[in-house]
Amino acid sequence: MPEHPGRRVQRDTQQGRPAVPVALSRAGVTNLRRIISMKDGGRSELFYATLDLFADLSPEHAGVHMSRFSEVVEGLAEGLTRRPFADIESLAKRMAEEVVATQEALRAEVHIRAQSPITKQTPVTHRPTEQLFTLVGIAAATRTRTRLLVGVEVHGLTVCPCAQDMVRGQSLERLCENGYTEEEGERILSLLPIASHNQRGKGTLLIGSESRLRADDLVDIVEQSMSSEIYELLKRPDELYVVEKAHRNPRFVEDVVREMLRRVAEIYPDLSDDSFVLARQENFEGIHEHNAFAERFGTMAEIRPELAGKAFATRHTALREWLAG
Repeated sequence: MPEHPGRRVQRDTQQGRPAVPVALSRAGVTNLRRIISMKDGGRSELFYATLDLFADLSPEHAGVHMSRFSEVVEGLAEGLTRRPFADIESLAKRMAEEVVATQEALRAEVHIRAQSPITKQTPVTHRPTEQLFTLVGIAAATRTRTRLLVGVEVHGLTVCPCAQDMVRGQSLERLCENGYTEEEGERILSLLPIASHNQRGKGTLLIGSESRLRADDLVDIVEQSMSSEIYELLKRPDELYVVEKAHRNPRFVEDVVREMLRRVAEIYPDLSDDSFVLARQENFEGIHEHNAFAERFGTMAEIRPELAGKAFATRHTALREWLAG
């Protein structure tokens, strides 16, 4: 009796040898979208998240088992509704370790990006307003160890120091042309916010460490490193406050990155030398069609001496290098 087509056992093509026997650094799935649950104090909160899951692939295997990545997520998601994880990096860790086991891989990597709300008060009218930031969790696992990073992406406001300096210089010239002494002009300008072009910027801060770090603290570091924080709701007194604060605190993208690093070292003095930091700022320019960008990455052993005014590191440890251990 012939075998029924529906019962025929299919060949495991992923386990077969590829036509070109070359190992792959990463293979997996990206942009897997799920609702995840995590603890926020004593409560469980739901977050909309996108997940990327990868495993290394040996030259003897044609492909990874794509369905197993989804099974890892679904299996954990079912348990998450009853017992949420404490933080996003712990969830990434568990997923990465599951991928190593289910894919029989030497190494796995998981990236999670979750939209997270934060409630703030407007600076003058003290009205509550909700703002979203991106919470980032990254884990890289082998069969013997796992490395974790936690981070945030936050929007804020920056003001260009260069344009402001030109406006200030021209304003002083005009005051002097109209009968004020240079000393009087300087005094007048010190009392006034000086015009400049400004732009909304996105700051990114990632920290890899064995210490547990609060996302709210990372958000505060990024916001305070820009010219001013921003708010979804602004009444006129609040708007005046934000604009004046920003224009009294002009910063280039490079300034923002350096300020993030300074604040990390100040707020987390106990971070080990092996801890990894990535600080990035991208400004969506108001008077240009391009964006301005700056970034620094490396270990605290590389960054701390520079903050202390000592010799700078000629080599900066990159994210993938640090994740690889």
